[in-house]
Amino acid sequence: MLLEELLYAPENSLVMQSKHARLGATAVNGDGFGIGWYGSASTPGLFLSTEPAWNDRNLRELSAQITVDRVFAHVRASTGGAVQRSNCHPFRHGTWLWMHNGLIAKFSRVRRELMLAVDPELFPLIEGSTDSEIMFYLAISFGLEQDPPAAVARMVGFVEDVGRRAGVEYPVQMTVAVTDGSTTWAFRYSSRGKSRTLFHSTDVSTLRRQYPDNPALHDLADDSRLVVSEPLGDLVGAWQEVPESTCVIVRPGVEEELVAFKP
Repeated sequence: MLLEELLYAPENSLVMQSKHARLGATAVNGDGFGIGWYGSASTPGLFLSTEPAWNDRNLRELSAQITVDRVFAHVRASTGGAVQRSNCHPFRHGTWLWMHNGLIAKFSRVRRELMLAVDPELFPLIEGSTDSEIMFYLAISFGLEQDPPAAVARMVGFVEDVGRRAGVEYPVQMTVAVTDGSTTWAFRYSSRGKSRTLFHSTDVSTLRRQYPDNPALHDLADDSRLVVSEPLGDLVGAWQEVPESTCVIVRPGVEEELVAFKP
C-alpha cells in the first residue's frame, strides 16, 4: 500500500491521532514522529522528525510515493525525554524495528542501573535518552533476536525488579511492537494491570464480504493485519481489543496468534 493510505486516508489516521488522539494518555502527540519500512535494502528504512506529524510536508510528500508491505509508524508525546531526532521511534538495530507507547516510571531513578545491564557491545549504539530505547537494547541483550517473547518478558521483569527496589510501585507501562521484517510481535502490559490501549484488525476477507462497497478494503491481501493503539475508523467488526498481558504474533500467511504475556 502507499503510506498515505495508512497515515492520512483513514478517518482516525495516525496523522489525525497526532493532534486528536481519542484513547491515548495525551490527546496531542506533537513531539516528533517516525516511520520504519522494509524495501529493497537489507535493513529497514527510517524517516524520523521532531516536527509534529500533522505539520511535516516531507512526510506528506514521501507517503504519496513510498509503497510498503510492512511499516511501523509512531507519533510521540514525550514523557520527559528531549524532543530530538534520536528520541523518535521506531528504533532500529540491524533488521529489527521497535516502538513503544508508555513509560518506565521514575526513569531518572533507575536509569543508571538499567543502562549498566545493556550488553557492553550494544551500549555504544544507544543514541538517544529515552526509556523506550533502553528497553529495546535490554531486550536485545536478553535474547530478542533468538526468542522475542522470552526476551521482552525478561526485560520487563528486570525493569520491574530494579524499579521496585528503588521504591517504584508500578514501574512499567507499555504497549510495544517489534519486528524482524517477517514476523511482528506486539505486547500489551503494565505493572498495574491498566495498560494503554492496543487493537488488531480482523480478517480482511470477512470484512470485504461484510462491506463490499468499502473501497479501503479492496486492495488489501486477505492476510493483511494492522496492530494499532486505537482503531483507524469506526467500521463495525473491523477491530478487536488486545487483552491485558497479551502478546499478538503476526506471521505472513498465518492467522494472528494471541498468547499470554507474563514477565
